Amino acid sequence: MNTHTMQTEASDATSIKLSFASAHEVHHGLETAVNTLIASAVHDRRCGIRVTRHEAGAYTVALDETVPFGETHEDMAA
Repeated sequence: MNTHTMQTEASDATSIKLSFASAHEVHHGLETAVNTLIASAVHDRRCGIRVTRHEAGAYTVALDETVPFGETHEDMAA
C-alpha cells in the first residue's frame, strides 16, 4: 500500500511549509514547491525564492525580496 507522507501547508501565496516523512521524498517535494512559487514570482518580478531547512524533513519555500528575481537560494536555520 502506498501512503502519502509529504504534508504541504500553503500559508499564503508567498510561502509553502513542507514536512517529509522520508528522505527520498525531499527532492520532488521541494522541486514542486519551488515551481509553484516561480509562477507567483513571475507576476511581480521583485523577488527570488529562498528554501530554508529548519530540521530534518522540515522546510519552508518562500518568495524573498532579498533574493534577486530569477534566483533560488538555500539556507539552513540555526
